[in-house]
Amino acid sequence: MLQLFRLIAFLEGISYILLLFIASPIKAFTGDAQYVKMLGMPHGILFIAYVVLAIVISKRMQWSNGTLAKVLLASILPFGTFYVEYKYLKQNPS
Repeated sequence: MLQLFRLIAFLEGISYILLLFIASPIKAFTGDAQYVKMLGMPHGILFIAYVVLAIVISKRMQWSNGTLAKVLLASILPFGTFYVEYKYLKQNPS
């Protein structure tokens, strides 16, 4: 389960960065919403999967409510999921 969460966290982080720093500027400067539409749905699905898995993993890893809150907050910050991988998931390899 932890490996799946690591994968989802990585993919969610990548999709968010692509959406924020590539697709949104293209839409803003050219008016072409194609890339936002293309990346929006996969990012939304990955975001939901990240939140659900974070809650499941928090119980298994016995995270405090504060740690869970930080992990969930990281999902809405650019590069936040990469921080979660480094800070909370790497120290518990499986």
